[in-house]
Parts: sequence; C-alpha cells; structure tokens
Amino acid sequence: MWKFYTIICTLMPYAGILCAQERSSMGFEEYEPKSTLVVPEHKLTKAKFPFVDIHNHQNGLGSGDLRGILKDMDALNMKVMINLSGGNGAGLKRQTDNVKANAPKRFIIFANISFGGIGEPGWTEKAVKQLEEDVRNGANGLKIFKSLGLSVKDNTGKRVAVDDPRLDAIWKKAGELKIPVLIHAADPKPFWDPVDKDNERWLEIVTHPGRKRGPDNPVPWETIIEEEHRMFKKHPGTKFINAHFGWYANDLGKLSKLMDEMPHMYVEFGAVIAELGRQPKAARQFFEKYQDRILFGKDSWQPEEYATYFRVLETADEYFPYHKKYHAFWRMYGMNLPDDILKKVYYKNALKLIPAIDKGLFE
Repeated sequence: MWKFYTIICTLMPYAGILCAQERSSMGFEEYEPKSTLVVPEHKLTKAKFPFVDIHNHQNGLGSGDLRGILKDMDALNMKVMINLSGGNGAGLKRQTDNVKANAPKRFIIFANISFGGIGEPGWTEKAVKQLEEDVRNGANGLKIFKSLGLSVKDNTGKRVAVDDPRLDAIWKKAGELKIPVLIHAADPKPFWDPVDKDNERWLEIVTHPGRKRGPDNPVPWETIIEEEHRMFKKHPGTKFINAHFGWYANDLGKLSKLMDEMPHMYVEFGAVIAELGRQPKAARQFFEKYQDRILFGKDSWQPEEYATYFRVLETADEYFPYHKKYHAFWRMYGMNLPDDILKKVYYKNALKLIPAIDKGLFE
C-alpha cells in the first residue's frame, strides 16, 4: 500500500535518517495528527431527543434475549429501531413473534423480496401474495437491497432493472398496504470511476478492493440511478425512502430537484453523514427546506459511531473527524439544527410514515 512518508522523503531527500526510520512505519490511513486548532467541542454520546433509526440491520431478532441491544439503544436515546433485514415468510414471522413477546414497542420489521425465479410464470403474483402475508404477520415496510439493479437476474440470466415492469405490482401493492418502501440502489459513484489521484474514494477502494466496479459493471452508475427514479415516478401512490440520500448527499442541488419532482420520495442519511458534515451551510438549508421528508438512518450497527451523527446534527462544532478515515478523510462541521427540525428528523417524520410506531414513546 502507498505510504504517506514516501511523498515526504521524495520531496525532502535530505531528511535521510528520519525517512529511513519512518518510511515503513506509517501509512496514510494511520496518519491522524492532533489538530492544534482550539475551538469549542461537544462530544455527544446521546441524542438530544428520542429517535427512530429507520435504517438498521439485525440478524438475531428471531430468537434469544433482546436485553443487550435494548441497553445499547437506551444509552443512545433510540426508542425504536427499524430492522430492514426482516426476510419473508417463516423467518420474518419468527422475528415479529419474538419482538412482540419481548419488546413489542421497540422494534419495527421490514420485509424483503426473494427475487429468485423472477420471469417464471406466476412469479409476480406469488411475490405480491407473499408481501401481503408478511404484512399480516407484522411487517410494517419493505426493504429493497442494492442487489436489485446490480446482481439480480431473471430466469433467462438477464439483469433485472430497478424499474422492470414485472415488479410494478409489488410497488403498487406496497402503496395499497400503506407501507413505505426503503430502497438502496447502486453504490457511491466513485466506485465506478478510475482508481487514480482524482478519485475521492481512492483510500476506501484500495483498502476494500471488493467495492470497485468497472465503468459498465454491470451497467453505468447513471443507468441504475435513472432506473430507480423512473420507478418512483411510475408509482406516485407509494411512499419511497431513498437510502443514503440517493447517493446525492454530495450534490444537494441535484437532490433538491429530485425532491421537488417526486414529492412522495423521502431520504435518510445512513453512511453519508460525512458528506453533510463537510458542507454544513448548504446541508442546513437543505434540512430547512425538506424538513418533513428527511429521516434519521445509520445503517451498520456500531453504537459508538452514532456520536458522529448527533454531533453533525445538533452542534455548531468545527473541524472534527469522521469515525472511519478510509471512508471520509476530511474534517466535519455541525449543522446546529433547531429543535423543531431535529424532532422531525429524529422521530416525527418516521411516525407519519409508519403508524405502527408507538407515539407514546416520544411524548
């Protein structure tokens, strides 16, 4: 892996002994100098208001004791966790049954679609019927993983587009059932770009090479994103939650146009808080304008990482680091959102979309 000190020693060959000692001892990802900047700091470990995490993944809700995860949730002030990895059929029912028995107010389960066999006679009807059954068994939403558009293939081996007409009945049924659809389409665009000095995700790709895609693997990034938007527009009667700010947290002007074009589209900021934290003025303006359609989402379940989200949302702190340098090597700034907007982002918008959430938890 490229070493940070290689540049130092190339530009300053007279450093001699120092470079010889340091060349192999530290890489760029390890280089984290302590800032000499003296500014107010508010390192939060708990949200100011109770919140709903709309984007979480748990595989152990189908059995066992939930007290451990509830303890972590309480420490964060998380009142409700949305588990997007609900599966379907018997597996989903095990989750909803265990939650009802042990923590009926604290978890909401989203169902998932099994795409295997799409294209076979009766597949669409079977998928719709399964969704109806899952909702009867306690599912309160539908989560679509990024495999749709990337790796899902039909029974002839052809890639299934996000806006494939064979899926239209599913999106329509979700609207009829009044459940939201949270969808993750594609991945950050730099994963499709050349891995060179101009790629802002260079460090992430080098340290996680499995995330790299070719320009047409399996199709250009823009193709998948456009498929998603066409699908949204075809189904105005269904509420869609575009995961990860639809990968436009780095272009809020573009996202703003999409929000205006599709008033039934909501967004959540799981795994993209670092994009918002490096543009606090523009991000705050976006939150002010779309305060009724932004949801709190985190994605990976690492309780200690929520502190970064609270700090960006709640404080006016300056120049503080993200918790994963390979993911975001820049410093961030707080948006200092007012309480009325914070409450909407933390829980009020989720209560509107998912009526099954117990409102009494937030009084």
